[in-house]
Amino acid sequence: MRLPQMPPLHRPFAPGAPVRSLQDVQRLEAHPLAEALPVQSTYEIFVNSAHAFGDKTALAFLPTADPAAEPIRWSYTQLLTGIHQTANLLHHLGVGPQDAVAVLLPGCLEYHLALWGGEAAGIVQPLNPMLTDEKIAAMMTLARAKVLIAYGAEGDVGYWSKALRLRALVPTLTTVLRVAPHDEAPEAAPALPAGVMDLAERHQHPDDHLVSGRHIAATDIAAYFHTGGTTGAPKLARHSHGAQVFTAWGCVQMQGIRPEDVGINGYPLFHVAGVLPGSLAALSAGVETIIPTTGLFRNREVIANYWRLVERYRCTYLSAVPTVLAALANVPLGSANISTLRYCRTGAAILAPELAARFERLFGLHIHESLGMTEMAGISTITPPGVNAPAGCVGWRLPYTQLRVVALDAQGNASDQDLPHGQPGMVLFQSPNLFSGFLDAADTAKAFTHDGWLATGDLGFVDEQGRLHLSGRSKDLIIRSGHNIDPKVIEDALGAHPAVQLCAAVGAPDAYAGELPVVYATLVPGAQATEAELLAFTAERVDEAVARPRWVQVLETMPVTNVGKIYKPELRQRAACHTVQALVDGVCGDNPVQPRPQVQPDGDNAVRVTVTVAPGPDADTLAVRLREVTAPLPITVRTTIGPAAESPQTT
Repeated sequence: MRLPQMPPLHRPFAPGAPVRSLQDVQRLEAHPLAEALPVQSTYEIFVNSAHAFGDKTALAFLPTADPAAEPIRWSYTQLLTGIHQTANLLHHLGVGPQDAVAVLLPGCLEYHLALWGGEAAGIVQPLNPMLTDEKIAAMMTLARAKVLIAYGAEGDVGYWSKALRLRALVPTLTTVLRVAPHDEAPEAAPALPAGVMDLAERHQHPDDHLVSGRHIAATDIAAYFHTGGTTGAPKLARHSHGAQVFTAWGCVQMQGIRPEDVGINGYPLFHVAGVLPGSLAALSAGVETIIPTTGLFRNREVIANYWRLVERYRCTYLSAVPTVLAALANVPLGSANISTLRYCRTGAAILAPELAARFERLFGLHIHESLGMTEMAGISTITPPGVNAPAGCVGWRLPYTQLRVVALDAQGNASDQDLPHGQPGMVLFQSPNLFSGFLDAADTAKAFTHDGWLATGDLGFVDEQGRLHLSGRSKDLIIRSGHNIDPKVIEDALGAHPAVQLCAAVGAPDAYAGELPVVYATLVPGAQATEAELLAFTAERVDEAVARPRWVQVLETMPVTNVGKIYKPELRQRAACHTVQALVDGVCGDNPVQPRPQVQPDGDNAVRVTVTVAPGPDADTLAVRLREVTAPLPITVRTTIGPAAESPQTT
């Protein structure tokens, strides 16, 4: 294979001296950034890595979670070959630097062809396959996606049927590229309709250079990543090539990533954590990255076999969100030898102190936290190996970045008042990996302060060593009669109970206080504890009376996002329904109604009450009374009253 001479070759990313202090971060800033980081694009990263590492394994896909099963391996040379072929196929299909290539795939090797080949040809748009057709189509239409690369089987979310439906919903879409499952026999491949091709067609295109002759600048847009989307309209954040390259370089420097490292990347690749800190950083430095089945960490067998997989592949680092770490804490180590692990990292949500202590107690692994967000290409601060910080500490800023903590204004937004060390406020950033704004300019304006700092919405403080400590999100504050309650205070208190696996505090609507603190929990498998016991345990450990939760509810499973974060909007909906149900039952207790009135979520900040009664004066009186008791709540309550067999009346 003839490696391209354009762009010019540079050495792959490699760390300098270990980072153990803010002074070490500042040492890395001694030279201008352009001198420290000459690479302009993600495409250059793969050219450099293929030249340096050649036949060394870049990616290993596990068809099953059985540690004894043989993986499918791609070398760095093979990966670059596939990136060239994919980019050239996309160029042949009319994709240019301003065109979007949408991706709808599970965990697989081809995801990396879609990502990096898509960025070499145009702009890649990874999509959450668990969103509705309508939301995915809206995002693709906003991005003017020209090509969709989709999984050719149903999997667990109906990938292929969804891809075919999207053809009729996205007017700019011209071609669908089908990715065959790894175990599909050639004779089993379906006939493809017009406008649909197999990604294997890439083999018909040159594998040693970009046919387009494109020179990719650091300011060129590489990707559109969506934020939100589970409720409301997702926003599309634009990442430049320079921002993604800086993220990879910064991770290598702060974490000491080396070619000898091996890691399991179980993050979904529609999320920045899996794509940039999880993949690009590793691939920029010669690391071997394991893709644990198409299901990734959502595959229960991967979790059940995790420690044996670490032993089998001699993994040197572990990376997972706190909910996955909590699940791993329930998996016995058994005879697995995990002595090769030198670094355990987490992010996406604040680490509970009890989980950190449990992990260290069970496995001898200290969990290092980081902060990352879509608007900063996946990483903002890192706690490096060798630095053991308390839970909630997310480490130092990356080199060449700036960090501020400011007081909140009366509306809970960032003010201009900088706060001293140790005093909590909102975290602001300026950085080379700052995103290039949302596609919607109005969304972009809301993301920044008037003087150009990214307002993260994260609450925290900087300690005397310059490390950032987080307490939560401004939008998750529980506001009781004007008193701001940090849910982490409640969560740390309840999380210390030995029977508690996960917990999350939210605000339940209240007619007089606005919100009251309540908390949900799941229990360690096999453990037992009553809700009354957990409530008393928490109250003893929360000093402020206003912050003590009104009630604790134990759940079978905690709602989580597709990335594994606890999904608090659903818990707030549950709390609202719980509050309204109690009020409705109180009204109906004086005038018993059968069956029991039903209370269900009915959109954002709204619930619906359904009461089945015969028409007449009693029904009218009941409707009036229900309006009286629910009207003072700071949420919308819609009441439907009427006989089951007839069309009920809605108020």
